[in-house]
Amino acid sequence: MAQRSSLTVLCEMPVLALCLLAHVATGLELSVNNHAADFSLSTSLGPPISLSCLVENNSQDEELIWYRGDGQVDLKDGNKVNISNICVSPVTESDNGVTFMCRLARNTSLQVSVILDVQFPPQLTGEEYLQIEEDKDVTLTCNAKSNPQAQTAWYKDNTTLTLQQNRYQVYQTSEVLQLTIKNVEKSDNGTYTCEVKSSLGEGRKYFHLTVEDKKPVFPLEAVIAAVVVVALTLLFGIVAQRNKITKVHKALVSWETTL
Repeated sequence: MAQRSSLTVLCEMPVLALCLLAHVATGLELSVNNHAADFSLSTSLGPPISLSCLVENNSQDEELIWYRGDGQVDLKDGNKVNISNICVSPVTESDNGVTFMCRLARNTSLQVSVILDVQFPPQLTGEEYLQIEEDKDVTLTCNAKSNPQAQTAWYKDNTTLTLQQNRYQVYQTSEVLQLTIKNVEKSDNGTYTCEVKSSLGEGRKYFHLTVEDKKPVFPLEAVIAAVVVVALTLLFGIVAQRNKITKVHKALVSWETTL
């Protein structure tokens, strides 16, 4: 049984070799924007970009399929055979890092991918007014999204903020920059600036922080006890007044009866 399997493999090997030789002979190739291998395409925000997929050295008409990420692109009938073009317009921040892939319909091993490298400066602007009580925590949040990734810094009243570990916490991703001030004090009053700089530009956002006096906290149990005392006093007063009215009424009835 084992010998028969070995013979089968040996017989199939020349057939596989012939298939490979046929593929090399025909030289069927796929290219996107003249690239026969996966590549990255740098671009900027706004202007549209065109991607052109071409079948070369084909002996018959070949259908092409485009994908954006995991989703298939809907192509018109006249834009599927041998050559296919798609347009990304306008180019936005959300297109950064997206993969577009052109694939041969009948042979999925023939495909070329392009990753969009959309470059844009920081889009950080505006100001925010914050009020917070003493001894509470406050968080300042900035949009730090840019490509290439930017350098970030925090300032207070136009002076570089010294980030004391026990008082400040900084959280940063490729898109968000946050500064948390713990147990704020009156000395934390002021204007905070979030600054984001890259080779393409810079952005700033201002936070005007006002620290208010801590509001006195009334003990709940004392408030409840006071309310109960007042309620009972009123109730006893009403009962006493009712008893007094009842006695007067009885006296009047007795006097009328005597007459």
